[in-house]
Amino acid sequence: MPISFKQTSMTFHLYNRELSYIIKILPEGIPVQLYFGAALPDRDDWDYLLEFAARPMSVNYSLNRTDMSLEHLRLEYPMSLSGDMRNGAADIRQKDGSRIAEFVYESHEIRDGKPSLEPLPACYVESADEACTLDLRLWDEKIQSRLVLSYTIYENRPVICRNARIENLGSEGYILDRMMSLSLDLPDDDWEQMVLAGAWARERNIEVHPLHTGVQSIYSLRGHSSHNYNPFLCLKRRETTEQSGECFGLSLVYSGNFLAETDVNTYHTTRVSMGIHPYTFSWPLQPGESFQTPEAVLVYAQKGLNAMSQAFHGLFRERLARGRFRDEPRPLLLNSWEGIYMDVDEARVLEMAQATADLGLEMFVLDDGWFKDRDSDATSLGDWVTDSRKLPSGLGSLSRKVEDMGIQFGLWFEPEMISMDSDLYRSHPDWLMHTPGRRISTGRKQFVLDFANPEVVTYIGDAMEKILDEASISYIKWDMNRSLSEVYSLHYPADQQG
Repeated sequence: MPISFKQTSMTFHLYNRELSYIIKILPEGIPVQLYFGAALPDRDDWDYLLEFAARPMSVNYSLNRTDMSLEHLRLEYPMSLSGDMRNGAADIRQKDGSRIAEFVYESHEIRDGKPSLEPLPACYVESADEACTLDLRLWDEKIQSRLVLSYTIYENRPVICRNARIENLGSEGYILDRMMSLSLDLPDDDWEQMVLAGAWARERNIEVHPLHTGVQSIYSLRGHSSHNYNPFLCLKRRETTEQSGECFGLSLVYSGNFLAETDVNTYHTTRVSMGIHPYTFSWPLQPGESFQTPEAVLVYAQKGLNAMSQAFHGLFRERLARGRFRDEPRPLLLNSWEGIYMDVDEARVLEMAQATADLGLEMFVLDDGWFKDRDSDATSLGDWVTDSRKLPSGLGSLSRKVEDMGIQFGLWFEPEMISMDSDLYRSHPDWLMHTPGRRISTGRKQFVLDFANPEVVTYIGDAMEKILDEASISYIKWDMNRSLSEVYSLHYPADQQG
């Protein structure tokens, strides 16, 4: 079992052949980070890694400990404003206006395997002996809430998956204004930060810079991680290359607004945080409710950036991707877009499909332009009904004719979007995501549906299901061609717009 617990020293050691991650519970109940790096032999006591010192102007934890300040401890999941002057992992706005929270050790559970994070996507295991999970349960007495920090270490991968869940077991609600998936404190700042940034058609450019005092980050507030910013951050030593040297990477299994932040203080220690971006994040948590953060994946490598990349690639390919095509080669296909754009008619589509078969390819995909009155990019999004002018025999007949050529048939959708020139908008203008009384921005001549409204989800789901039932469709090309703006839902009250 790659997690050991030493009762006498209250120490948890997560380890395999490549890494060690060591947590200690202080007598005050505070979980602190003792070590993260290359694998160490297990032992009973790691207290020599603790650092206590009296520092001028520090805010001390108590009158009895002038050498103990939360600002100078390496904390597992820090709460700001209680003596730690750095950015915290969580910000809990309570009924009395206070944001002070003090979660201390309550209990823990170590178990084989890796639990799911339903309904969120997450990495998984195929057998219980593949990984081991520590759930560290912390308790705040005043707000009667439990914070569960979860750590899964894989047996044969240099990987730790982390997440946090908070449960409101009290009688009053409060608001989460920040709830990160991971916080990691490191003892020095001798690192270079590497991020992946870019734009459409030039995604994931590598950018590297030395850490400096203060905050440096990569983030997205576009409603999705986007072409521009990947939810990934790497810290590497200055001498690290592709094939040698120490580095670690963090990746967030989440496609919405995110923040990956590195905070260096004036004592040259480093705090790394990753999770949902706190800007505009505001989540009311009522009694009896819980909030689950997305999963953050932490990879350690001491043989260069290539080893880190291979660890991520192997994990995501084999234990994040799912379904038949996780292990099978994807079909080779021809897509109609560059050939005919929206000038769709059955004869031209069948001609392209026959060319696809003649080339020895395996699938033909009918792209944009097949649905009702979709003659330009300014119209018809949301009207997921086959255009009988273009395809008089329907999608069902067309798909079967394509399959008779010995190839598969695929179809394009962009279900999150709506055009103002559409039957759907004319019937339900309130389903377009917008802020009442404000200008509505457009992107690619299209707008975004309010998927916070369950009526919208049901309508679009039913429309897609009807198409999938009437045709033989082996593949869906699912597009999303614009970022989110004027984010607001008419379905929710004012205090639930965060």
